[in-house]
Amino acid sequence: MIIQLQKNITPTDRLAITEKVKALQYKITEVITQKGVYLIGIGKKDFDIRQLGHLPGIADIHRVSDDYKLVSRKWKVNRSVIDLGDGIRIGEGVLSIMAGPCSIESEKQVDSTIQHLQEQGVTIMRGGVFKPRSSPYAFRGLGIEGLQMWHQKARAAGMKIITEVMQVSQIEEMYPYVDVFQVGARNTQNFNLLDELGKADKPVMIKRGISGTIEELLSSAEYVFSAGNEKLVLCERGIRTYEKATRNTMDINAIPILKEKSHLPVVADPSHGIGLRDFVEPVALAAVMAGADGIIYETHQKPEEAFSDGQQTLDFSESATLIRKLNKAYDLIKSL
Repeated sequence: MIIQLQKNITPTDRLAITEKVKALQYKITEVITQKGVYLIGIGKKDFDIRQLGHLPGIADIHRVSDDYKLVSRKWKVNRSVIDLGDGIRIGEGVLSIMAGPCSIESEKQVDSTIQHLQEQGVTIMRGGVFKPRSSPYAFRGLGIEGLQMWHQKARAAGMKIITEVMQVSQIEEMYPYVDVFQVGARNTQNFNLLDELGKADKPVMIKRGISGTIEELLSSAEYVFSAGNEKLVLCERGIRTYEKATRNTMDINAIPILKEKSHLPVVADPSHGIGLRDFVEPVALAAVMAGADGIIYETHQKPEEAFSDGQQTLDFSESATLIRKLNKAYDLIKSL
């Protein structure tokens, strides 16, 4: 179960609640986040939840059977919305579009991408400065210096940044320059990293593991939430199957299922989901029709010259067309 405590709860009332829960033979874990204090009770004894609900100091109480309790929709009816500041949000009521190159390569590239995104009304730019690559000889990013350069230019343009963090030691140095930390598919079950991101007061987007299940993605989000960070976004980016025709198999099914199981915003990544430039647009549109709160995809002025993932990257003309269609699709859904 989840017990949400009132903000002004007295020490006496808190002690009375914990003693009552322990008397029911439930183990208590206290979770303190940016938004509140929760007591997570784990146990098997059946009881009438009203025995606790009337106690002074309790704001809300819910019985949640899921292993992922804090990210479950069973206790939070209203969907979470992530506020990035300056009127930029991710979540219910707005379609968030996040676009940019796979890798940040140069100042010139950043300038051209920002100009393109501004022209299309996009306010969140994606890009990698620390790149996990299958080959150790492939381009692995510009590092912290590249992030600092990108941040300076993005801020001047009123744009937010989402980029991947790969290890615990990078969090502190990246923190001043990042608006959303991205946990890539290879790190979805890097629990040390998830724990540390739970201590950071910055939004975190967690991508589904390469062969991960929906339950495992939700459990990864639970790690971050339980460590203190409620600012979470889930991302479906396709999974590895026996299919060879595409880079991954984009699991459109996962989008409505995640939204049914969790109160967190759900974003889709069609670039990695299918891995083929010609099919990024239809997959992105399908994701919106399935209920995605946002789309994150790769765009580059000249994809054929991109340092990484050019085969799944849209040029600026294709990107502009996609953005126009995404907004039309989202408006259509809202009108139904």
